[in-house]
Amino acid sequence: MSSPEPAFSLRSVALPAFLPTLLFSIGEGAIVPMIPVAADSLGATLAIAGFIASMLMLGELFGDIPSGTLVSRIGERTAMIGAALLSIVGLVVSLLAPEPWVLGVGVFLIGIATAVFALARHAFMTSFVPQHFRARALSTLGGIFRAGFFIGPFLSAAFIHLTGSIQSAFWIHIVACLLAAGVLLVLPDPMTMVRAQRAAAPDASASDPADGSKPVAREAHGLFRTIWAHRGVLVKLGSGAALVAAMRAGRSVLLPLWAVSIGITEANTALIIGIAGGVDFALFYSSGQIMDRFGRMWSAMPSMIGLGTGYVVLSFSHEAAASVQWFVAVAVFLAMANGIGSGLLMTLGADLAPQGNPAPFLGAWRFTGDAGSTAAPLLISLLTAVASLAIASGVMGVLGLLGAAILGRYVPRYVPRRPRTT
Repeated sequence: MSSPEPAFSLRSVALPAFLPTLLFSIGEGAIVPMIPVAADSLGATLAIAGFIASMLMLGELFGDIPSGTLVSRIGERTAMIGAALLSIVGLVVSLLAPEPWVLGVGVFLIGIATAVFALARHAFMTSFVPQHFRARALSTLGGIFRAGFFIGPFLSAAFIHLTGSIQSAFWIHIVACLLAAGVLLVLPDPMTMVRAQRAAAPDASASDPADGSKPVAREAHGLFRTIWAHRGVLVKLGSGAALVAAMRAGRSVLLPLWAVSIGITEANTALIIGIAGGVDFALFYSSGQIMDRFGRMWSAMPSMIGLGTGYVVLSFSHEAAASVQWFVAVAVFLAMANGIGSGLLMTLGADLAPQGNPAPFLGAWRFTGDAGSTAAPLLISLLTAVASLAIASGVMGVLGLLGAAILGRYVPRYVPRRPRTT
């Protein structure tokens, strides 16, 4: 008979585990819509402004390279504090930028900091949340990121209205980073709290990982060495993860462009996308419950089939008489499909990662997903330039359905359904 699973109470560590993430995400959510506007105010063309906005995702992709090794060496909390400080450096560079390219450098630094911050919290959840509760915890973490990106733009709009300055958005993120670092310093370290819970539990040592296996030494491995060591799963299941990330990133680029192309006003576009964001956020915990109760496939397949189908339907609606109504319906449908997959990539990464030292693998896993996130906006821009926006949407839909097929093939192979622990 297996030994009892170490005691764990997410509620007891929720404040120090989730509050810094919420603060950081609110700040990032405040600046994301304003990056192209800030670039335009510095004299950038529309194409250059779009490229500068993409530097955030490019920074995250590059940030994935050292993040696993860094977190493994210095620990989750120290890495998050360092990431918050690096983000402040990038924000100050952005505030003082005299030229668009300097703004791009600042945004790139913010992207690197975001990668380290997100990886550190992901590594904590992977190490210490028990298997039977993992998807709900990671879906909640995904929901926290979504909440930040839902709240941030409203704060940004309010402060810009009050001050008349686009720079207000960057100051919001600076304050958010300072608050996140302060919370990390003042509140108890969740890792210490969980170890204390386990020390008090019978048959559980303070250093046991979440799955009850023997602890192992934390050895740092470089990203590319880790990718090579896990090349099988990263090429197969990782390609599906990259397509999941591409579907999500493509949605945030394609929907605003589509609204412009069919003549929806900026205010109505913001309202429609905001409502869709609320639907997306509302489903985060349901996704975790589905994955924990029925298995990862029951979230992965509906999410990717829904995203792929939504893109395909949108591609045929551009010239329809009710194109605006179709746009609203598809935007909400894509939000539902995305919401039902909340936390999916983080949960799959946690399932696959070595439990004693997950950070290096998680860095490689996030690098794979972020490669998809970075490629999607570039692909949409290219297809729109050489063909049309409808063709771009159709191609994204086909890629989404391809991603569903890949997940359907490899999730059962690499993440077999485990009996539910009660």
